[in-house]
Amino acid sequence: MSRDNPLGSYLKDRRARLDPAALGLGNTRRRTPGLRREEVAQRASISTTWYTWLEQGRGGAPSAEVAGRIARALMLTGAEREHLFLLALGRPPAPHHAPHAAISPRIQRVLDALPASPAFIKTASWDVVAWNRAAAAVFGYDSATPEQRNILRRIFCDPATRAAQRDWDSVARFVVAAFRADMTRAGVDVQSDPLVRELRERSPDFDALWQSRDVGTYGEGTKQLHHPVAGWLALEYSSFAVDSRPDLSMVVYNPATPEDAARITALVTG
Repeated sequence: MSRDNPLGSYLKDRRARLDPAALGLGNTRRRTPGLRREEVAQRASISTTWYTWLEQGRGGAPSAEVAGRIARALMLTGAEREHLFLLALGRPPAPHHAPHAAISPRIQRVLDALPASPAFIKTASWDVVAWNRAAAAVFGYDSATPEQRNILRRIFCDPATRAAQRDWDSVARFVVAAFRADMTRAGVDVQSDPLVRELRERSPDFDALWQSRDVGTYGEGTKQLHHPVAGWLALEYSSFAVDSRPDLSMVVYNPATPEDAARITALVTG
């Protein structure tokens, strides 16, 4: 792949791998394998000149919409589509999965294999969409509605969640900065996002932190949480990307001490 024009080299390579006959474009002999530039342009509903410029490195960066059309025209897989966006726009495509799309059974089994460690899957907008029994026991996800399983709504709009934090101010600042980074990384227009507008209207605290424009990462760290039954719990958390799903991440809270593990186990089994 050319160092000077990696996008053009990638487009040419993917174009050459397509079978014209399989796409109903005839099986006449061609000087080069794959589709012609004008055929890709027609499939993507863009001009042949513009597509040619992209391959030649003269067209500038395409819009996300055009990049998506080219990905469909070239019949790219999910991983290939993400690579195209990274080359063309410097970021992955916006998630095209439903906000509450089903989690694969394999991912759920990973969560369930952590009996004393609360673990869950969250979206880029911080909706919790899957969790294990320990997370249900510690965070109450089983009894919550989908709206109540949004971490930002809990932190800023639920008095009980606010009271359960050892240092709410630090937690609030951290989650807003990490949330902004997650949404931007996923290609969401944060200024017009409905959840952001809702939280700015409902919570003056969120609005003030949002205007600071801080960005951060979930990463890893420690957390102290007061549970109404178990009392104070000390937890160490780590966040992991879910492969092939740029809109999802897995967060695992490990008990910091054997005593904390015993308290969580009692909640799960009690």
